[in-house]
Amino acid sequence: MRLTVDHRTTYRFSSPQGRLIQLLRLTPGGTDGQAVANWGIHVDCDARMRHGRDGFGNRTTMLYVEGPIESIEIEVSGEVLTNGSDGVLHGAVEPLPPALFRRTTVLTESDAALAAFTGDAVSGQGDTIARLHTLNLALHDRFTLDRGRPVAGRTAAQAFALGTVTSRDLAQMFVAAARSLDLPARYVSGYSTACFAGDTSPAPHGWAEAHVEGLGWVAFDPCTGLCADEAYVRVAVALDSAGAAPVAGSRLGEGDEELDVDVMVEKGQ
Repeated sequence: MRLTVDHRTTYRFSSPQGRLIQLLRLTPGGTDGQAVANWGIHVDCDARMRHGRDGFGNRTTMLYVEGPIESIEIEVSGEVLTNGSDGVLHGAVEPLPPALFRRTTVLTESDAALAAFTGDAVSGQGDTIARLHTLNLALHDRFTLDRGRPVAGRTAAQAFALGTVTSRDLAQMFVAAARSLDLPARYVSGYSTACFAGDTSPAPHGWAEAHVEGLGWVAFDPCTGLCADEAYVRVAVALDSAGAAPVAGSRLGEGDEELDVDVMVEKGQ
């Protein structure tokens, strides 16, 4: 499948800023399931960019902009060729052992309610992959999808108490639940037509991967209740959504900022 991505992030400031430093996790890497045909990051002002990788193996771009800056638009666009793999990941850069992804974070810490739900969902299921599929579908069935912008800092436990949640919330709940079963799990950020086909989205998509002994990393999306397939472009992974955030950084200057994000993913010919 050929997927075309257009992702624009615009910051507007109430007062001119003296300097911006941004860490961008906006460039997908190649795996056996996806090949980047073309990809570019464009900024509407003079900027320096330095490319590298972070500790999780994600491709990164450090963006440096000197002021005065009243606004900045970061545009990402490109095409990625994907193929089906039944959700099993092969050929990715993996600098860290799976066991590290049993580690919980503030955003992915389970509570009594989520742990009880997880235990009830997987009760009676035999092997690990069956439990994960059942958990994925149970989360999908429990919640209504919120297509709005994710709430910054919302934890998996906080999201579980709600009735309507974003893809980020669902992914972090899956990660927290899988870790409560002593399984390595991680958050994935990227792009997909699975939940927003033909629509624009106010944020990149989020899903999860869990490690199954003898099989490897398997991608699960509670938004659909299915494994991630060729309709997904995998960009970054981390222990939680903060570690895989598409844009993170700091600014030097007073005043407030206004953020506008527009993401379009389409199936090409």
